Amino acid sequence: MKTNKEVTLVKIGGNVIDDAEALTNTLMAFANIKGPKILVHGGGKEASRMAQKLGIQPQMIDGRRITDAPMLDVAVMTYAGLLNKKIVAQLQALGTSSIGFSGADGNLILSEKRKNTTTDFGFVGDVVSVNDQMLSMFLEEGIVPVFCAITHDGAGQLLNTNADTITSALGVALSGKYSVKITYCFEKKGVLINTEDDNSVISTITQSKYNDLIAIGAIHSGMIPKLDNCFYALSKGVQQIIIGHHSVIGESNALYTTIQL
Repeated sequence: MKTNKEVTLVKIGGNVIDDAEALTNTLMAFANIKGPKILVHGGGKEASRMAQKLGIQPQMIDGRRITDAPMLDVAVMTYAGLLNKKIVAQLQALGTSSIGFSGADGNLILSEKRKNTTTDFGFVGDVVSVNDQMLSMFLEEGIVPVFCAITHDGAGQLLNTNADTITSALGVALSGKYSVKITYCFEKKGVLINTEDDNSVISTITQSKYNDLIAIGAIHSGMIPKLDNCFYALSKGVQQIIIGHHSVIGESNALYTTIQL
């Protein structure tokens, strides 16, 4: 049964995590959000640095990581270990009762190894299902889940999974019971019409406008899968999605992009 209770999901990317001051400010603002909430984080840059320290050369194709067996070990160590626990510790210091999760913990996010692609991305997972009942149990107990970008296939295999996709999947799973708001935070003020001008924020993007922006090349590369996740989530019941600078969490007058169907 759907309630009127709002759940806020916030996703932070690697550029926020890389900047200690930005991360601290973002977590402070996140800690002040009232009501049930979930944090999802990436950390690809740190994973790449960790891999190089271990003599492993990161491989990327069109901005997407190839996750072979050695790189998967690095991703798990970095995302589910180092970064996740640092973030959880900082939230505890801010009085936020949080628990760090991968998708394997509590069978919260089940995925399958990516298939039917011309490129073999290795141990990369696409989300199949979310254990919304267990997730709701944590939220109702006042616990703040902090998800890293690692899931599992139910047969013992961990999988590297896009953090934007995880955020979208969590939002969709919870939208049957809650009013869900998602905020995607990164280093820009929103989706830009001109990547050279940080103030050229597109205030609202609808599906039709999105198609037009792709056609003229104004939106490309990594922004396309991010926005695809947004429109999917909205079509499946998520109430509100915004994309903006990490400061948008604590600033009522900040610039940002609203995604609408």
